[in-house]
Amino acid sequence: MTRLNIVLALVLVASCLYLVRTAYESRHLYAELDRARTAAARLDTEFKRLEAERQAQATNLRVERTARDKLAMRTATPAVTVYVNDPVPAVVPAGARP
Repeated sequence: MTRLNIVLALVLVASCLYLVRTAYESRHLYAELDRARTAAARLDTEFKRLEAERQAQATNLRVERTARDKLAMRTATPAVTVYVNDPVPAVVPAGARP
């Protein structure tokens, strides 16, 4: 009978140690999950901020202003448009209709 009590006591101690280890791992994994969720929320906020900044940078008015200021571009008008005439007319194949 004493052997049975000793075996049961050892099984009980092993079970308790396993329970403590499992609880520790569970807390550790939950803390890691919480850190990952916090990082995901931070990255999502950063992404939304960058997306809004990109949209603000790509407005037509800003692009046109940058083209005028930095690249010295101007709008095309008939006064500054140069038309090129081809001195050699296009060759029409013999069987084709013009």
